[in-house]
Amino acid sequence: MAFEISWMILSYLVGSIPFSYIIPSLRGVDVRKIGSGNVGGTNAIRAAGPVMGIISMTLDVLKSFSMILLARFFGFDLLWIYASGISAVIGHDYPVYMKFKGGKGVASTLGFILAINPFIGLEFVGIWLLFVLTTEYVSLASMVGLAAGAATAFATGMWYFGIVLSLLTILSVYRHHENISRLIKKKENKMSIKNLIKQK
Repeated sequence: MAFEISWMILSYLVGSIPFSYIIPSLRGVDVRKIGSGNVGGTNAIRAAGPVMGIISMTLDVLKSFSMILLARFFGFDLLWIYASGISAVIGHDYPVYMKFKGGKGVASTLGFILAINPFIGLEFVGIWLLFVLTTEYVSLASMVGLAAGAATAFATGMWYFGIVLSLLTILSVYRHHENISRLIKKKENKMSIKNLIKQK
């Protein structure tokens, strides 16, 4: 039990590593002072460009992904594996290194999903891309993708995974409350993948 609890704490600390702040800062960019000011992958793309932003997002995905894979390697029960992933996502959202002001949990939740069920992870990516390409609203794409993933988990009989993913989706929706307000007012920022591809 002590090892499992220690692993949860470690997962939180790893999840707290603010890659979406660290990577852009290598180019002298402080994402907290640009765009939404959010320490997350989307704002990293807007602030530092697609290459640095995608690197940031990938590392954010790997935080929870790696901790879950290691938890499995150590033979943890499913409950503790899920707890490890949740801890990493909470660390991303409320990082101790950034005065508990982090991202919105999408990339880290994707890492959690990919480690548990790659099929649902790919489903999320597909839905995310579809919505971003058609609406250019990353926030909407993220929330719909996570909700769809939870629905698929329930539909395929993965009840515990569905419950956990539902809770993480609710957390992400809460973290997106400002975006939701802007979506309602039709003032939400857009991001064009086509324009990003054209950037160097």
